[in-house]
Amino acid sequence: MTSVEDWLGQDNTLGIDIWNKKYRYNNESFDEWLDRITGKNEDIKQLILEKKFLYGGRILANRNIGDNSTTSNCYVLSVNDSIDSIYETAKNMAVTFKAGGGVGVDISNLAPIGAKVNNPARTSTGAVSFIELFTTTTGLIGQNGRRGALMVSISCDHPDIEEFIKLKTDVNKATTANLSIRVSDDFMKAVENDEDWFTAFTRPETGECVYKTFKAKDLFEIFCMANYDYGEPGLLFWDSAEKYNMLSTYDNFKFAGVNPCAEEMLPDGGACLLGSLNLSEFVVNGEFDFTDFARAVGIATYALNEVQDEGIPNHPLPIQRQMAEDWRQIGLGIMGLGDMLIKMNIRYGSEESLKLCDNIGKILAICSIKESFVSGEQKGSFKYFDPEKTANSPFWKAHMNVKPQAMRNSQLLAIAPTGSISTMLGVSGGIEPLFSLKYERTTKSLHGEDVTYTVIPKVVAVAESEGKFEGLVCAQDIPFAERIAMQAVWQKHIDSSISSTINLPNDFPKESVKDLYMLAWKSGLKGITVFRDGCMRAGILNTVKEEVKAEEVESVNLIGKKRKLMTGCGSLHCTAFFDKETGKFYELYLSKGSTGGCNNFMIGLSRMVSLSARSGCTVDEIIDQLNSCGACPSYAVRRATNGDTSKGSCCPTAVGYALKDMQEEMFAEIGKGSVEVGAKVAPRPNIIKIRNPCPQCGSELAFSNGCNFCPACGYSRCS
Repeated sequence: MTSVEDWLGQDNTLGIDIWNKKYRYNNESFDEWLDRITGKNEDIKQLILEKKFLYGGRILANRNIGDNSTTSNCYVLSVNDSIDSIYETAKNMAVTFKAGGGVGVDISNLAPIGAKVNNPARTSTGAVSFIELFTTTTGLIGQNGRRGALMVSISCDHPDIEEFIKLKTDVNKATTANLSIRVSDDFMKAVENDEDWFTAFTRPETGECVYKTFKAKDLFEIFCMANYDYGEPGLLFWDSAEKYNMLSTYDNFKFAGVNPCAEEMLPDGGACLLGSLNLSEFVVNGEFDFTDFARAVGIATYALNEVQDEGIPNHPLPIQRQMAEDWRQIGLGIMGLGDMLIKMNIRYGSEESLKLCDNIGKILAICSIKESFVSGEQKGSFKYFDPEKTANSPFWKAHMNVKPQAMRNSQLLAIAPTGSISTMLGVSGGIEPLFSLKYERTTKSLHGEDVTYTVIPKVVAVAESEGKFEGLVCAQDIPFAERIAMQAVWQKHIDSSISSTINLPNDFPKESVKDLYMLAWKSGLKGITVFRDGCMRAGILNTVKEEVKAEEVESVNLIGKKRKLMTGCGSLHCTAFFDKETGKFYELYLSKGSTGGCNNFMIGLSRMVSLSARSGCTVDEIIDQLNSCGACPSYAVRRATNGDTSKGSCCPTAVGYALKDMQEEMFAEIGKGSVEVGAKVAPRPNIIKIRNPCPQCGSELAFSNGCNFCPACGYSRCS
């Protein structure tokens, strides 16, 4: 018998709690749970045992439990401009929440502020005023301790757009909803060209037109500042969403909105049935196993269709059952991308990482399409399938060069945030990088109240033991252009969308938020949002900043510096981590190159230096101890024969010099006015703050011919 502790690891307290509180049914054993959620499909059971795949949370919780709970995570519902429709939608939300599903609703059809109405109020209170009704409904209907999930969106053409943008600047409003704006290419071009933006709403019953004119750039500025200070609303690039999928040529199909995390654009009544492949587990001996991954994609696509066949009767509303029968939409995605790259020692956002993900994404798309084609031939296509229309869609043309004769599904792929399932497995969610070397995750659904867990990702220990530091970067350390480039690579191969949040450091420049969103639009993304660490609205994941105690770490909001040393035994890689705000040293990791001496010694020295730093020793005190180690004969011989050794007389002293150099660089970057000398602080004159440091030598980068380059060492970001 297998236990959940065997599967997840004895030390994975949060993962085990998630399994017990969210997905285990009626005290079932782990083996019973596995049989229930897989329907005894041995292929998918094996993938789950190997942690290569997991269904979305509603499937894990609700499949085969014998009641009417839905196995779909989320739905989209439409609302029309009448009081009957508004309250009918609120009722349908409640029914859907009760069954276990989240809801997305677009309020663009509701009349704006000032529109004439047929009641004593005489004029409408506006579309935004009804969000409170929907959020109240969301908060009232519980799902076994799980918060109801709600997305509210609005078109950029709606006159109430400014009120919508500003809604969450009051942190007490819409607390149970995510907000997003559907923006068009025309709006983004108006921003770019500093043009006027005309919004209008016409009531069909009366012919009355309510309109409002903005400066597009001013409206965009308001939006960007709301993002910077409050983390919402997000942006949905609606033209890209409608044009790039397998249904874009079907004139009888229309998206009505997005699900609560925005990875699925759906029609009225549409549902997202989710599952995710864990890329981390396809890394074998430092290489990605493309063959095994291709096999797993086919198995997972087939398995999601099995769940869909079973689950159609359990959708809570008739329109939801009808849409599932007619269009058969599923959402296969990924998780563990950040862990995969760390295991392969590839930096997130690098050219190497983008090329690798492009290849993986292409296999994901092609293999899921092929499986849907085979299933369509065997079991029948979705109701409205048309070979010509599918073959003429841009997404199909980008991946297939033959006309399909059958397709089981109209939508196949979506990358969800995978919050609970990735956390349960202990890997990064969706396409996100590692959030932090250590972070806090706050959850209400496990205990009925907000409980915070401290999480240290397993892959950090793997990187330490195997010396894989190139890929060990965290979300806030990755330039936003690289994050967007990664999402753009995956979006090429995803017919629906991707839920992604760019985590920004607290001191991220306000003016750069506009650049971020403009680049996202031009890169072909379908949606994106940002969250700045320490902004006025607390996040689910937060870097840990603890009260200072003598024996405790002050902060783990860290940034890494790296040096390659040449010692008497060969190359030695030295990576140090410093507090991003104070420059204080906390962690050291050492790993040898292909030569380079004893790796166990490197690990032992790393741990002792790190322990000393966390215990309050200064860098100079640590260096003083390292310098007392004496001279190494092999170091002296190599210096005499090759002349290429790093400064020092042995490995420990070389590490000491490198550590001092990295802290000097760190102090220079943050403009700190003093350096440590023993336990005292001496003046540090004439420090110039380096805002854009060279990753090789730390000097200020310059900009020329469209590229950043380093005048000191010749480094170029374009090469």
